[in-house]
Amino acid sequence: MTSAQRRPTNPIWSVNPRLLRDTVPAALPLWLEGFAIAEFSVLPMTPTYHGFGVPRGDGAAVVVVPGFTGTDGYLAPMRRWLGRIGYRPYRSDIGHNADCLERLGHRLTATLEAAAAQTGRRVHVVGHSLGGVLARGVACLRTDLVASVTTMGTPIRGVRSHPLVMRLAEVVRRRAVERDDSRDPRCFSGDCRCDIVRAVQGVFPEEIPQLAIYTRRDGVVAWRYTRLYDPAKNAEVPGTHSGLAANPLAYRHLARFLSRHPAPDEQAR
Repeated sequence: MTSAQRRPTNPIWSVNPRLLRDTVPAALPLWLEGFAIAEFSVLPMTPTYHGFGVPRGDGAAVVVVPGFTGTDGYLAPMRRWLGRIGYRPYRSDIGHNADCLERLGHRLTATLEAAAAQTGRRVHVVGHSLGGVLARGVACLRTDLVASVTTMGTPIRGVRSHPLVMRLAEVVRRRAVERDDSRDPRCFSGDCRCDIVRAVQGVFPEEIPQLAIYTRRDGVVAWRYTRLYDPAKNAEVPGTHSGLAANPLAYRHLARFLSRHPAPDEQAR
């Protein structure tokens, strides 16, 4: 197989095939992402983190999905906060989010199935960055499991990312393909035809409530591409892309959204 045959034409970060023309590098303030360290440090000192001024949860399961190259570890503060305000938080258990989306989707689906079985209700899913893409794809495939989807800095309309991020994505794509000689060379690209990619590129189910939290200071993904088309379903906060996972204002928006959309019984239609 030649290198030309192995090279995908449409990176999966486009999300929507109508927007493939927008998969180009963008001049974004990546340097601002260094302030995310401060955001994670300050979070424990905020009233929101300790449950003040936010609606209480109803014991529903909430699965939190890490972003590109991340693991469940850095989302521990969010899970602790969710538990503190009355929800039942779960790790995604997808491992390192730098793999074939089909594999990651299978792992996330298994987590959702376990959470739904343990609570008897559908599951809220919160995805940070690329984790939101994965959450949306699984929600499209398993509407019976998902109560709602919240994304944080997630490429929804398409992507213009910082050049370094796009180069890293290409490295991950090559490794995913080369690790398995039998894998379709279109894997991890917009040309891949696996179920999860087709689901991401399709129409999101209207019956599943959505919230998109974004920041105009995003240094990883152009912020205009991280919003839903319905303005009522978007929530803007100050801060960095990475820091959205520890942003008390984002937490407030999430708590209010979850309280307005109780998780129905697992078998409800």
